[in-house]
Amino acid sequence: MNWFMTALKNYAVFSGRSRRSEYWYFALFYLMLYVVCAIVDGLTGSFDRASGIGLFTGVLTLALLIPSLSVGVRRLHDTGRSGWWLLIAFVPLVGAIILLVFLAQDSGAGANRFGANPKAGVPLSAVRPTAPSKSWSAPGVKR
Repeated sequence: MNWFMTALKNYAVFSGRSRRSEYWYFALFYLMLYVVCAIVDGLTGSFDRASGIGLFTGVLTLALLIPSLSVGVRRLHDTGRSGWWLLIAFVPLVGAIILLVFLAQDSGAGANRFGANPKAGVPLSAVRPTAPSKSWSAPGVKR
């Protein structure tokens, strides 16, 4: 659930990189929410057979459209590809398979043109020791 919330908090961030776990946990929770909404659509009678979508599943799909695109773009960035590769899914049959392979691949070692590797954590060069400050004393107390 934590990865899902992380993806929702970064719903409009199309730069940077996302780990596989963030993407696939987002996809898992999205699927679980979709199934729940589909059941509610079936029970309430709001499912429309002609369009193949119900009221609750439609609202969920629209609500999570931008977050799912952004986490997909960041996942492709993690594999060293541009986010435009998401459009390959529109190629019938083959495009979805290729995109699935791209999304399942491990991230490239080290930083790439999209940023630092999220698996690496904080590099030691970024951590700077702080100089000791003056010792604290209560106001009005002389030392």
